[in-house]
Amino acid sequence: MATNGTVKCPSYMKATSNGVFQGDNPLDYALPLAIFQICLVVALTRVLAYLLKPLRQPRVIAEIIGGVLLGPSALGRNHKYLNAIFPPKSLTVLDTLANLGLLFFLFLVGLELDLKSLKRTGKKAAAIALAGISLPFALGIGTSFVLRATVSKGVSEGPFLVFMGVALSITAFPVLARILAELKLLTTDVGRMAMSAAAVNDVAAWILLALAIALSGTGRSPLISLWVLLCGSGFVLLCSLVAPPIFKWMARRCPQGEPVNEMYVCATLAAVLAAGFVTDMIGIHALFGAFVIGVLVPKEGNFSGALVEKVEDLVSGLFLPLYFVSSGLKTDVATIKGVQSWGLLALVIFNACFGKIVGTVVVSLACKLPFTEAVTLGFLMNTKGLVELIVLNIGKDRGVLNDQTFAIMVLMALFTTFITTPIVISVYKPAKMSKSEYKHRKIQRKDPSAQLRMLTCFYGTRNIPSLINLIEASRGTDKKGVRVYAMHLMELTERTSAICMVHKARKNGLPLWNKGLEANANQIVVAFETFQQLSKVTIRPTTAISGLSTMHEDIVEGAHRKRVAMIILPFHKHQRIDGHMETTRAEFRSVNRRVLQHAPCSVGILVDRGLGGTSHVSASNVDYTLTVLFFGGHDDREALSYGSRMAEHPGINLVVVRFLLDPKVASNSITVDIDDSSRPEARSDDEECIAEFKEKVSKENGGIKYEEQTISNADEAIELIRSHSRCNMFVVGRIPEGALVSALSKKNECPELGPVGNLLISADFSTPASVLVVQQYRSQLSLDSLNSLKEDDSTDYYESD
Repeated sequence: MATNGTVKCPSYMKATSNGVFQGDNPLDYALPLAIFQICLVVALTRVLAYLLKPLRQPRVIAEIIGGVLLGPSALGRNHKYLNAIFPPKSLTVLDTLANLGLLFFLFLVGLELDLKSLKRTGKKAAAIALAGISLPFALGIGTSFVLRATVSKGVSEGPFLVFMGVALSITAFPVLARILAELKLLTTDVGRMAMSAAAVNDVAAWILLALAIALSGTGRSPLISLWVLLCGSGFVLLCSLVAPPIFKWMARRCPQGEPVNEMYVCATLAAVLAAGFVTDMIGIHALFGAFVIGVLVPKEGNFSGALVEKVEDLVSGLFLPLYFVSSGLKTDVATIKGVQSWGLLALVIFNACFGKIVGTVVVSLACKLPFTEAVTLGFLMNTKGLVELIVLNIGKDRGVLNDQTFAIMVLMALFTTFITTPIVISVYKPAKMSKSEYKHRKIQRKDPSAQLRMLTCFYGTRNIPSLINLIEASRGTDKKGVRVYAMHLMELTERTSAICMVHKARKNGLPLWNKGLEANANQIVVAFETFQQLSKVTIRPTTAISGLSTMHEDIVEGAHRKRVAMIILPFHKHQRIDGHMETTRAEFRSVNRRVLQHAPCSVGILVDRGLGGTSHVSASNVDYTLTVLFFGGHDDREALSYGSRMAEHPGINLVVVRFLLDPKVASNSITVDIDDSSRPEARSDDEECIAEFKEKVSKENGGIKYEEQTISNADEAIELIRSHSRCNMFVVGRIPEGALVSALSKKNECPELGPVGNLLISADFSTPASVLVVQQYRSQLSLDSLNSLKEDDSTDYYESD
């Protein structure tokens, strides 16, 4: 139809420029402008994420705020900026890149949603999820009537009702996992319940969103919506029949530990794009096809992990933030004007929070959860995130939501997610175990027959054989009970695959035989299960999911909760083939130092040089020689006590070497910087410990050898230690006491190991023996011990000023 008005279309944009020297402005061309937009978005969102980190907010908050700031609500109020950086002619390219990134991100979300674990969801979690959907959905419908009568006049009633209901009833599964991990709640009862309920909620939200999109079509006949739903259901059914056998065949041809064939990865990614094309053609949305393909890829084995590794960094790091900017460019907070608009914003926020929190709390109390946990669960389920923005953007693009309603809903999502962390921190404080119940905090104790509890930590499979062999050596006699908690330390990163840790966290602390049915069981679990069946040791696997900066809190809290006497930590270096020590990951060093500072019990750092070889040595085949180097002090007494316990194993030969300083040298030595008031008491404690040990030696039948050596200087001490270098493991105290030790090592590469430990790992000291450096628990560590654990400390902490 002809009109009198003139429609001005945006000018055509070429892909690349000829450069500034040819007189071209790069920002007038599609590719350089897109590159500049991506760099700007990534820089701003990363800075905001860093600023919000002290508030423990998930990165999605920074990305939503960044998008709003770049849009017309803040910086975009300057039209010169908006037309230069985000001109209308560039929005098609920006939206295409953003939706392409979203497509593959939804594929990753599908990869992380395990339908098998969803089937095992308990009745409580299902009931909580149902209540968390039903009440807010009903309130969303009620809110839609108010909005249609005020700021959303003229919109289609049916689609608007459904979109509002879905928007208020969503719980963001990925964002919730991140918040729980940040708050150390992922492995708690509340965390497991929240994740189970959120997974059910997530699936229900996708179904409701598909319904909302189908209803929002602009077709002339109502039958079109029915056709969209039927075709969408047929697509899901067809994929469910055809895709799993193909993906399982691919997964079988990708064995663990071998690189995945590139053809399989490309075929899967092409299938994601093809599925997106089909669902877009049907009229649902391209992201549904990608999500369905992700759900159908088998979760076990190497294949799914390789897909995540190939896709996620580029998608979540670069392209996904563009989607938040695309949303921010559509969000104009200035459209919310006057008392009525701000009142509607308050109404939407109230209904969203009231529906989620009250619905969840009521059903949780009916399921006999404590009131505090029920309230915490309510606020956790109120978390919004990316799915919320997807719903709102689709509604905006389909004309269901106008500018003002869209801005109100974006602010609601931002507010409800932002308040989750501070409220949960203030409401839910897991009860700490009283200190009076925690008696045995060290190996050296009055009742040596009491059960020994240990917490052994590991990052991967590298040191598992040595760790198991150390546990075998530590079990002593069969009459003494040993309980070991094997804590898998998993780093929580900004990568989306971190959410896969949730499934492992669900089995946290359960007996190994209760781990559920899995086609390819975890290698680590298999190793510990086999050892448990062959020995008298009870082992419980636990999981710590945390960033490296706070991982020590998980270890310390786990030790306190399990009331262990000893924490075993892996050293941050491993031995190369040529015998030299090579750093595995330098960040682990800081974790070890913080644990040494804050541990509620004794701590041992294991420098692994292959104790017992590369496989578990059965009890009947154990034949180790352990050497304890005793100079004196708390840590050396603990090392001696630990060595004495290991000597009870029939396959362990223990050699204890006590170093005594020649009296003639001692009378002429310079006083070292040690608290003199404590030394007489320390000497008497040393003598008492040695006397008890000698008494034990007299009762043994040759399995223990004790020798005292009087030496004049550090060189003699080093030569004496070198003469015992052919043993299987050295057990030494971290901070020995005495004038001899102060001269033993002036330069210490790793102060957390102490002078003797540093000597044993130095390149000048050749030995095949592993080293266990022990720190005994004290309510207050000595000044020397604390100074050696300072983060900026590198050398010379024994050298007097």
